[in-house]
Amino acid sequence: MDPIVYGIPNCDTVKKARTWLTDQGLNAAFHDFKKQGVPEAQLDNWLNAVGWETLLNRKGTTWRKLDAAVQAGVKDSDSAKQVMLAHASTIKRPVIAWPCGQVTVGFAPDQWPA
Repeated sequence: MDPIVYGIPNCDTVKKARTWLTDQGLNAAFHDFKKQGVPEAQLDNWLNAVGWETLLNRKGTTWRKLDAAVQAGVKDSDSAKQVMLAHASTIKRPVIAWPCGQVTVGFAPDQWPA
């Protein structure tokens, strides 16, 4: 079984991760947030696995464009989840679901399962 990469196809970090995985001989499936949406059940798993602080991208353009009240309202996992469901680009990318059950966020091959 191969990993599943979740993200946006034009994101440079997602491209880098997909290329790296291919170079390692892994045929990773790709889930496009823009076309397929954010799978809510998976989002719950990711929040449990890595925490909302890791998953929420507060450095990106989408976050910076959000109303200050929306930003200030993100105080816990539930409030972060609502923002991520409404604005998929606020999810740090890529999210990778590994066959072993591990979930990783971002491009960090040194932290990925062997």
